[in-house]
Amino acid sequence: MTYPSQIAEASNFLKNLYPEPIENMIILGTGLGKLGDQIDPDLEVDYADIPHFPVSTVESHSGKLIFGTLGGKKVVAMKGRFHYYEGYSMKQVTFPVRVLKTLGVKRLFVSNASGGLNPNQEVGEVMIISDHIDLFPENPLRGHNPDEFGPRFPDMSDAYSKRLIEKAEKIGKDLGFKLHKGVYAGVSGPNLETPAEYKYLRIIGADAVGMSTVPEVLVARQSGIEVFGISAITDLGVEGKIKKITLQEVLEAAAKAEPIMARVMKELIQAL
Repeated sequence: MTYPSQIAEASNFLKNLYPEPIENMIILGTGLGKLGDQIDPDLEVDYADIPHFPVSTVESHSGKLIFGTLGGKKVVAMKGRFHYYEGYSMKQVTFPVRVLKTLGVKRLFVSNASGGLNPNQEVGEVMIISDHIDLFPENPLRGHNPDEFGPRFPDMSDAYSKRLIEKAEKIGKDLGFKLHKGVYAGVSGPNLETPAEYKYLRIIGADAVGMSTVPEVLVARQSGIEVFGISAITDLGVEGKIKKITLQEVLEAAAKAEPIMARVMKELIQAL
C-alpha cells in the first residue's frame, strides 16, 4: 500500500470515530503528558488501533490520541510521539501530522524536553522555540511528493509562527513566568551529546538541543499548518555545568517545567 493510501485509510478510520473538524493539534513531549489530563475528552484512541500508526516505544510516552476541548477550543492531542531513534523512518515519525491535517488541523502546538545550551538557562525553565537547526540524517519531505502534501520546496523562513510567539510571550509576562526564547537544534539521538558537541551546537547558534520536533514541524509547515513550539530545559550542555544525566532526572526536570508549559499552551489556545 502506498504512503498516501495509508494516510487516507487512517484518516477515514478517525473520521468515522470523530467526524467533527479539529483545528488544533498538540504533541505532548517527554514528561509533559499530564497536559493531556486537562483536556475535557470526547474520545481517546490507542495508537495501536489506528491503521498504519506507529506505536511509541519510549517509557515516558503513553501512546494515544485524545479528542476533546482545552481552553474552550476543540483539540486533538498526541499523548506520546514517535522518534527517529526508535528505528522509525521519518515518514512514520510524521505520519500523524499528515493524517491529522486531513481532519482539518490548522495549528500545531509541539512540546519537548531538551538540553539547554544558553548560559542564561537553568534546569526546569521553559524556552519558546523561535527557529530550529535540522541536524537529522534524514528528511521527512524526501521522496515522492503528491500535490496534496504541499510544495516540493517549502519555504522555512517562518517555521515558527511569530504571531503565536508574541501571544505566548504576552501570556508569560502577564502571568509572571520566566520564558526564554531561542533556537532548537534537532539531532537523531538516542545518546546525549559530548561536551565537544554541546560546544559545537552553541557555536552554530543553538540555544537548546533535542531529538524530536523538527520532523513534525517540517511536515506541518509544508502542509500549511501554523506552528508553535516550546521546550522544557531538562539538563545543561553549558561548559562547567555538564553532568551525567538519567532519564529519571530528565522526567523530574520536565515535571518542574510542566505547569508553566501547560498554562501557556492552554491560555494560548484559549486566546485564538
